[in-house]
Amino acid sequence: MNIIKLLLSLFLVMLSLSCAKNENKISVIKEKNLDSQVLEAYEEGLKSLNEGDVIFAAKKFNEAETLFPQSAWAPRAALMAAYSYYTQDYYNDAIAELERFLKVYPSYKDIDYVYFLLGVSYYEQIVDEKKDLQSLISAKKYFKIVTENYPNTEYSLDAEFKIDYINDILASKEMYIGRYYIQRKKWIPAINRFRTVIEEYETTIYTEEALHRLVEVHYKIGLIEEAKKYAKLLGYNYQSSKWYEQTYAIFDKKYAEKKRNKMKITEDKKNSLIEKIKSLIN
Repeated sequence: MNIIKLLLSLFLVMLSLSCAKNENKISVIKEKNLDSQVLEAYEEGLKSLNEGDVIFAAKKFNEAETLFPQSAWAPRAALMAAYSYYTQDYYNDAIAELERFLKVYPSYKDIDYVYFLLGVSYYEQIVDEKKDLQSLISAKKYFKIVTENYPNTEYSLDAEFKIDYINDILASKEMYIGRYYIQRKKWIPAINRFRTVIEEYETTIYTEEALHRLVEVHYKIGLIEEAKKYAKLLGYNYQSSKWYEQTYAIFDKKYAEKKRNKMKITEDKKNSLIEKIKSLIN
């Protein structure tokens, strides 16, 4: 009886080992098949992308991600889906994919590229800066994430250039509205617009004019000391600019007349010299 029990025990052990091996074999086969399916879907996506069929390409990349979401291929496929949409100007679809990517793969090793591509997807939608304000603001937001959080990456320098361009556009919009308010004699709204330029877009080409306009408006409404404050700031930073000359003329009413007389004298001397040269030639 003991021998029979021993043999049964040995049989059960051998049977369990055999089953374990078979399960392991089946598991490996399944995993290999899954890897093959992911790779196949990914390669189909690449082929379709190269052929210009970006919708189908994005679909195959999404399929590759869904098949094996825990694999290293998953974030790469998700990013390629977004890039596929971007290449053919489907910017809203690209943005949706990229925003989903940030939620699902926040620790992805090339996350700086994701933020940069998000910024570019908004940036490329800027057709009319007077209308596309939200695209400008969103693009700047993502470019700032790149420059501030990933300053030593290859995308940071390009993001800085694009931020400068966006700031120029936003500043020009503020100046346009500010000048409009001056024409309508709406002094306080005008002041607010020009102050926005010198406080938020001080590195743009519009800072000089904004300072001059602040002098001009404050002088008109009788806030002379406030006007002088901005005049000093303009003179300290941009003394040789045309806007400083116009500002100086606000406080010295005879300045413009003196300048015209000086220019007339210079022109007369120039004409006189030309006449003398002509007489010598003749």
